Amino acid sequence: MSWGTELWDQFDNLEKHTQWGIDILEKYIKFVKERTEIELSYAKQLRNLSKKYQPKKNSKEEEEYKYTACKAFLSTLNEMSDYAGQHEVISENMTSQITVDLARYVQELKQERKSNFHEGRKAQQHIETCWKQLESSKRRFERDCKEADRAQQYFEKMDADINVTKADVEKARQQAQIRHQMAEDSKADYSSILQKFNREQHEYYHTHIPNIFQKIQEMEERRIVRMGQSMKTYAEVDRQVIPIIGKCLDEIVKAAESIDQNRDSQLVIEAYKSGFEPPGDIEFEDYTQPMKRTVSDNSLSNSRGEGKPELRLAGKAKGKLWPFIKKNKLMSLLTSPHQPPPPPPASASPSAVPNGPQSPKQPKEPLSHRFNEFMISKPKIHCFRSLKRGGSTPEDFSNLPPEQRRKKLQQKVDDLNREIQKEMDQRDAITKMKDVYLKNPQMGDPASLDHKLTEVTQNIEKLRFEAQKFEAWLAEVEGRLQARSEQVRRQSGMYDGQPPPAGHTCAQDRESPDGSYTEEQSQESQVKVLATDFDDEFDDEEPLPAIGTCKALYTFEGQNEGTISVAEGETLYVIEEDKGDGWTRIRRSEDEEGYVPTSYVEVCLDRNAKGAKTYI
Repeated sequence: MSWGTELWDQFDNLEKHTQWGIDILEKYIKFVKERTEIELSYAKQLRNLSKKYQPKKNSKEEEEYKYTACKAFLSTLNEMSDYAGQHEVISENMTSQITVDLARYVQELKQERKSNFHEGRKAQQHIETCWKQLESSKRRFERDCKEADRAQQYFEKMDADINVTKADVEKARQQAQIRHQMAEDSKADYSSILQKFNREQHEYYHTHIPNIFQKIQEMEERRIVRMGQSMKTYAEVDRQVIPIIGKCLDEIVKAAESIDQNRDSQLVIEAYKSGFEPPGDIEFEDYTQPMKRTVSDNSLSNSRGEGKPELRLAGKAKGKLWPFIKKNKLMSLLTSPHQPPPPPPASASPSAVPNGPQSPKQPKEPLSHRFNEFMISKPKIHCFRSLKRGGSTPEDFSNLPPEQRRKKLQQKVDDLNREIQKEMDQRDAITKMKDVYLKNPQMGDPASLDHKLTEVTQNIEKLRFEAQKFEAWLAEVEGRLQARSEQVRRQSGMYDGQPPPAGHTCAQDRESPDGSYTEEQSQESQVKVLATDFDDEFDDEEPLPAIGTCKALYTFEGQNEGTISVAEGETLYVIEEDKGDGWTRIRRSEDEEGYVPTSYVEVCLDRNAKGAKTYI
């Protein structure tokens, strides 16, 4: 099967077909090129997507990736980045192995095709030239034969005419001979050219054209084979990255299987555990009785003597809401006004303001609501007064709950140990460098490293001091947590199966007056808790001492919970001065105390009293 023998007369069609084959190859190259662009774009988008959802460094979001589900998600993002890299590999391999190679081959193919068809056209033009020569000699031979025939006829006519002279007859005879000779010469020339043309034509159709068409056929077949090989390479490039992509997907599955819901739950406990124990029951408050009824000493002693659980609304009874927190401090926490104090009246005369200034009105809410609001607040803010006052975080993290404080201290100790190790490594490196300088003075001056070595040593000592300080705080916190857990176990064993006393809670930590958390515990209160009855212990607790006196400048109607009503000119005891929130805590009698606006009273503090501040 050869194009030279089968398609000897299809030169133009073969030219069109080979051009179409090159066009197909260029179209395939364009297809592969666009595929590489898509792969690059896809890889870029995957990388941007992975980068977009990566946690930001030194941010709160980065801390969230300690959970196993978040770690699995982070592993998925990393694997997607590797997955994108494989698509970049596909693009690079297709470009180098297919696009560039085929583009170079197409240029070579075009040159070969041009050369073959140029040779074919040259042979075609040669045979056409031979054909024209043959036609020209043929026409000349035909013309000479006709001229010789006419000259012969003219000679015969002249020879038959008696009136023509002999000279004219001889002239006609000679002319006829000349024409016959010319015809013979044309005949010989025509025969020679014809034989030559036949030879050229035979060579053209049986030698030149078959050879040229055979070259074109081989060129086209190589193009087809090359295109098939490129298609195989196209598939192989994809197949080569499939194992790596499979590993990426396997890693994603492995990361998904590593998710541990129990571990995440434990991490949530470690992150937010405060170390407090849940509070117990709260007493019932009977609002059918007057809120400000003064309870006499006899009634208190009678109720204590009878030993019956009686509903008491005085300040001392409310102190039982949380046995392990001082009564007055808890009441200050739960009942201190939430709003800023009202401004003093414009005139001191009662007639100027008939009804007197009113405290900010708000519907009275049950004490349990106020207590729940306290319990769901964040550990660092335990009351509104501490929110108003603000303040920086203590160095020992004493404002945090026990468990959170322990974690912060442990983290600080770990950071300091890492810094110490880093400084020690730097000291060792300087020491080695100094030894090298001592052995080879030409490399450097050993004395130049003394200052740096001293500085690093001082840094190590300073960091060790800091680490010891934080380790001491950490040991203190861990000891208290262990003691608290032992106490809780002893209490649970002592009261197992018995209902808890009224107002009993397990919270053992205290609130400082500004609302921040402190871990100071009274060993006496622990002994009392383990000893006998809770009620007697907290009923006998001493109230806050008076630190001075005050005189009411205006009448104040204490309508909010935690406030107390005063009349103009009334003298009362000051038990807690203004902390910066505009309220002063006063006491009228043993069981009547509360807050009044500082601007409504004239305070006279006893400088020798405990808790009084000295102002310069």
